Amino acid sequence: MKLELFLRHLENPQIYYPQLAKVTGGVTASILFLQVFYWQSQLANSQTWVKVTIEDIELETGLSTIEQEVARCQLLERFLLKEKLLSSNILELWVDIDAFEGKLNHIFLAKSSDTIVKNRGEIKHHPVEIVNQSSTSNFTIKTDKFFGQPRQQTIVKVTPNYKFNGPWQCDEQFEEFQRTLLEYFKMQGFTYPSRCVFYEIDNMTKGIISPLWDDFISGNPLGSSQKVKRDWEIEAGVPYPAFEEERIQYYIHKGEPLEQAVLKARSDLRNPVLGRDLWEGFLRKCDRIADDAIKAKNLGIETPYLPPSFTDKPQITKESVIKKLGIIAPQFSLESSNSNMLLEETLSQQEIKEQASLSVDEIPSIASLQDACKTPIGRNMIENLIAKNPNWGYEMVDGEVIESIPF
Repeated sequence: MKLELFLRHLENPQIYYPQLAKVTGGVTASILFLQVFYWQSQLANSQTWVKVTIEDIELETGLSTIEQEVARCQLLERFLLKEKLLSSNILELWVDIDAFEGKLNHIFLAKSSDTIVKNRGEIKHHPVEIVNQSSTSNFTIKTDKFFGQPRQQTIVKVTPNYKFNGPWQCDEQFEEFQRTLLEYFKMQGFTYPSRCVFYEIDNMTKGIISPLWDDFISGNPLGSSQKVKRDWEIEAGVPYPAFEEERIQYYIHKGEPLEQAVLKARSDLRNPVLGRDLWEGFLRKCDRIADDAIKAKNLGIETPYLPPSFTDKPQITKESVIKKLGIIAPQFSLESSNSNMLLEETLSQQEIKEQASLSVDEIPSIASLQDACKTPIGRNMIENLIAKNPNWGYEMVDGEVIESIPF
């Protein structure tokens, strides 16, 4: 057969580019990519998907079914191809030209930069190290053969002269708000009030509404707008005295100390759900007591019975307690610290006890000790006492108490 006739039967040859195989992932992938791109360019709209069969691809490219599957996987992994499987034999394919162009540009730019660096090195006649463009450091990191490449430090850009931007009008107003916030968090009992001030201001700069700022602008005490007055309170956070006293008496009758009773009662009344239920029960109790009192008055009783919690009592304050203690025992008043006085009295009492223990009158006689040694238990006890008190001048010899000889 003549060569011309042979080539005519082979039809159009498929062109293979070695550089294209590096981008697409292999020879078969590059052949499939070019064929789908050719079909896609023949359509009126380049965004339209190409509908083909496996036999059509094999007829045009010569790739077998397995080779086509491998080529499609390589292109899909590199985000160069999108496919839809309509049936076991029919496919819809679409190649992403923009992604393909970006990968080509990256290879060509890297190749051109390497060529420039190598050319400069040949002119200067000294070795030049080719540094990757993605490297952020200007020096080579030495690594140990037993350990991997150390992780490079992350550089975080910081805005110079950073300032908080918030609803305040001037720096003076901002500083005054900070001082007021600091005092507020101190009064609330926070361990680190300055940290709370920072978090509050930082949240405001991020657009979060701050009720504390609203209180500051309106001239009200900070936190006043967040307080809620309950039905059982005279004002926000202050319950009715009779209601509070009733709850305190409840815990006292359960055997709690007075301090714990006050603590638990106030904790219960601060709970909105529990406080509401207790308040409703207290109202029912008061209603029953009032009915009984009305009946007693109708029967002629001038002063009906009321529980102790309804009795008017003066409020207990620090000043009233100090005044009473000052009347009873001025040396133990709460107004000043008496720790030094107590320490001096304790030391003086210890000295008196030591002197008394050293006195001759309290040293037992040999006869009394000998009488106590008649039993084994008494003998052991006397032996321990003599060992603890060598100043008595006694010692135990063969179970008998004798005077110790100093030489």
